Amino acid sequence: MFFKQNYEMKRHYTVHTGEKPYFCKTCGKGFTQRGALTYHMRIHTGEKPYSCKTCGKMFAYSSDSLKHRRIHTGEKPYPCKTCLKMFACSSSLSIHMRTHTGEKPYHCKTCGKMFASRNYLLKHTRTHTGEKPYLCNSCGKMFACNSSLLKHMRTHTGEKPYTCKTCGKMFRCSSHLLVHMRTHTGEKPYACKACGKMFAYSSDVRKHMRVHTGEKPYHCKACGKMFGFSCSLLRHMKTHTSQNKKSSNCDVCGKAFKYDYIMRRHYRVHTDERPFSCKMCGKTFISASSLLKHTKTHSGVKTFCCTTCGKRFSYNSDLLKHTRSHTGEKPYHCATCGKVFGYSSSLLTHMRMHTGVKPYNCKTCGKTFKRNCHLTECNSDKSTKYLKCDVCGKVFRYNYEMTRHYRIHTGEKPYSCTICGKGFVCTGSLAKHRRAHTGEKPYSCITCGKKFAYNSDLLRHLKTHTGEKPYHCKRCGKMFLYNSSKIDRCKRNIFISCSARIK
Repeated sequence: MFFKQNYEMKRHYTVHTGEKPYFCKTCGKGFTQRGALTYHMRIHTGEKPYSCKTCGKMFAYSSDSLKHRRIHTGEKPYPCKTCLKMFACSSSLSIHMRTHTGEKPYHCKTCGKMFASRNYLLKHTRTHTGEKPYLCNSCGKMFACNSSLLKHMRTHTGEKPYTCKTCGKMFRCSSHLLVHMRTHTGEKPYACKACGKMFAYSSDVRKHMRVHTGEKPYHCKACGKMFGFSCSLLRHMKTHTSQNKKSSNCDVCGKAFKYDYIMRRHYRVHTDERPFSCKMCGKTFISASSLLKHTKTHSGVKTFCCTTCGKRFSYNSDLLKHTRSHTGEKPYHCATCGKVFGYSSSLLTHMRMHTGVKPYNCKTCGKTFKRNCHLTECNSDKSTKYLKCDVCGKVFRYNYEMTRHYRIHTGEKPYSCTICGKGFVCTGSLAKHRRAHTGEKPYSCITCGKKFAYNSDLLRHLKTHTGEKPYHCKRCGKMFLYNSSKIDRCKRNIFISCSARIK
């Protein structure tokens, strides 16, 4: 390398020798050049000879003043060759490039976390040390980094330096403006990894993920019910307050509702009114939400997948119901008889056995039904062709009922237990039999907590608490809890009577 002047060559040579002949008298730091020492001394003296002509801010170095001026001019001369993003200074570009390369040369000695810049590392180390060197003079609050203090100061001054060019709304932080801009642009940069749905805010993605994970972090302190979202909990809490008195009652079944519009929607169950129709297949629905769910069956989109068997569903609610077929969970139980159910709709239908409510009314014959499917059957009675068993003459409406009944005569048992090989006529009987092997007892007594494998056993057990004795001996009039006890008593009476006659 060549130099014009001898002093230039001598100054350069110190790069190779490592010699630093100029020392700071305050801190002892060494420098290769006198100019570098002069710059360094401003750290101790606080001298700032360079000022911004626009805002008057002072700087110790001319390079810092030059960088600062670009804030006012908006000049960004350093472009990223990968994403074309522009930067005001080369150091900012260098740090940004690491987002593409993944380079993180700075690591925390305490936890090992890696960082792309020295400033990020410095801020992070304060999370371990607890150091907060920046003080708010107004309220005394301490901060770990200067930028946090500057943002906080705006809460006292009311300053909002960031303005939306579209609607003119003002913001304290540039990040708040950036988030706000998405309401105008429609940008949704955050995607759900499970179903691909896009969101404008990262917080919305975290909330949405609970749909897939089933996480319910919010619980009601009054009844213990769990919720995935805070708004759902707040809405539920109103059911416990005295202000939540139900004001509208259905004049058909007596069910009470808080709002009139919910009652009007419910009333369509009785009138069979279906004002919402699918434009693709013509199917009609009681509510707009039901129609919206139905339209997904035409698109074929099934974003929710069962992790156990791989079956896919269009709705998360269907997936949650399906998972119970694997887990055997039955979270809904009847408060009257203790029978448990996997679905709330099944419990609601079952409760009508106890209440006697028949909310479905046939307009043709006036007959009422507990289930909507029975109403449908009644409406189609005249057009239905009945099936008759050629062995015993019993009549059936559906072919599957006839097929199942016919096995009584043929002795066919197509459903067999995989453990003991015993055969059964229908799947329901096989499911009950399996409990003998698994020990499952899904029916529990709400009075004493005793569990039973079959509903019939629970119903018989409940009589021990009520004192009911529905069976009586016709010979002596004695009452019995079980029919088997009555039969044994009658046999004993007959035996005694016969013995007396022999004598």
